[in-house]
Amino acid sequence: MSDVQSWIKETVTGHSVVLFMKGTAQFPQCGFSGRVIELLKASGVEDLVTVNVLDDEEVRQGIKDFSNWPTVPQLYVKGEFIGGADIIGEMHESGELKTLLKG
Repeated sequence: MSDVQSWIKETVTGHSVVLFMKGTAQFPQCGFSGRVIELLKASGVEDLVTVNVLDDEEVRQGIKDFSNWPTVPQLYVKGEFIGGADIIGEMHESGELKTLLKG
């Protein structure tokens, strides 16, 4: 396992809610990342760690390899990959996201 993969694993398992995104929670740099931040806030998430993949090309590619998911943003809850913007949107609509984050 590469250093980046080890770092990603430590990050997603060391925090309850981690979002790999473009930009930051305060200044998202893509619409999808901004939408996921809005949905997480609407679901009452308080302990959110964000990783700006634009800061590091190795992390940007590494997270795609780690999850085997081609796009960013990517949400992890309790070390488990949940999905990207479309999946998070669907989970928010159904109420599943709020339940997951409270669990």
